[in-house]
Amino acid sequence: MARFYVLSVEPDLFEGAALTRNWGRIGTKGRFRIDLFGSRLEAERRLVALVRSKVKRGYRRPAEAG
Repeated sequence: MARFYVLSVEPDLFEGAALTRNWGRIGTKGRFRIDLFGSRLEAERRLVALVRSKVKRGYRRPAEAG
């Protein structure tokens, strides 16, 4: 089954950071979740942990543009 998982870290309105996740089957809108953190560093650490977890489950990183 073809699936996607998209992660990004963005600033929030209160000097913290938000980790946004979007996942599901390719061709669908999928699900969406936002996790809030006190700092960008905390959010980036969680992002790295999630990437490692997803790669172990068979997800592949996209090819770099350029």
